[in-house]
Amino acid sequence: MTDFWLSCGHHLLDRDQSGGLVVTDEFLKAYLARPELAPPPEACVVERTLHAALLADPRRPVAAGEVAAIADADARENWSLMIAFRDHLVGHRTVEAAYLDLVRRGVGNTPPLFINQLVHVILRNALDDCQDPYVLRAAEFFFRPQRLTVHDGSLIAADEETVAGASTQPVSPLVSMLGLPAAAEIDVLNDDNAGGYWERSDLFDMALDLTAGRRGLAALGEVIARWVSHLVSVEVEVETLTEATDVSFTWYVGLDAEGTRIGDALWNGEDLDEATRARIVGLYRLTFRDPGVVLDKANGEPIYLILAMTPERTLRMKPQNLATGLPIARLEAVS
Repeated sequence: MTDFWLSCGHHLLDRDQSGGLVVTDEFLKAYLARPELAPPPEACVVERTLHAALLADPRRPVAAGEVAAIADADARENWSLMIAFRDHLVGHRTVEAAYLDLVRRGVGNTPPLFINQLVHVILRNALDDCQDPYVLRAAEFFFRPQRLTVHDGSLIAADEETVAGASTQPVSPLVSMLGLPAAAEIDVLNDDNAGGYWERSDLFDMALDLTAGRRGLAALGEVIARWVSHLVSVEVEVETLTEATDVSFTWYVGLDAEGTRIGDALWNGEDLDEATRARIVGLYRLTFRDPGVVLDKANGEPIYLILAMTPERTLRMKPQNLATGLPIARLEAVS
């Protein structure tokens, strides 16, 4: 089996009998190596002592007074957030259960970076047997923002962080339209280069074609189905729609903030202007394999999923909406 996404730390986690990820001391220690927590040379003795103690025992209880005694205000905030996040993780049987509880109750002060890291490693678990680079590249949308552009009639998505590193003069049409530096190596995923995805999976430097009728949107639909199945133990079919004809938005889920706004407008009977319609990246119809899991108020209607980009052509998926917005009578994480 070809490995991928080594940076998510899945090798540091165990699995329980149900396939859920179990937090280990090694996984917790990886957070202590982050630059926000590794004490700089000028750090006070309290911060250095706390860091060393947690490296020795990452589950060690930490009193509020210990964090309050740290001299640097930014360090106090970082440690406070980290300890709360650690306590949330170890308080659940699996990483999946911790994530689901977090998004149901509200993420509160949990940094978006931590949420994305959980999504990253949970998806790595859910896609462990996947051998399709198109599906894996589409899955990156769940935890990494994308920048989109139209080129020669194709809608292309590239990793926003990769694009944001741009400088110097571009040397190819793709590099030019995405604003990438001449030294950057980025390719649109295709059948000829798909085999190279595995060794590049942690670089996030392959773009994906999201043009209607091509493999990108269908691959994202497969990721959505796997995510729902793994996270809430419900089997669904996700069908890609090429146009929104004869669609009744009785129940819909926005896959991002823009998609939610568009869904709200359609549900209220509003007409979308041309600019808003152009921001719709993908439209899916979701159906449940077992209708018995659906809430009565859904009335047997299909569920529509709306994916849209911002006016600035960025796309920031909110996979938590699939865990909280579907009309499922019984929601439970793999645990």
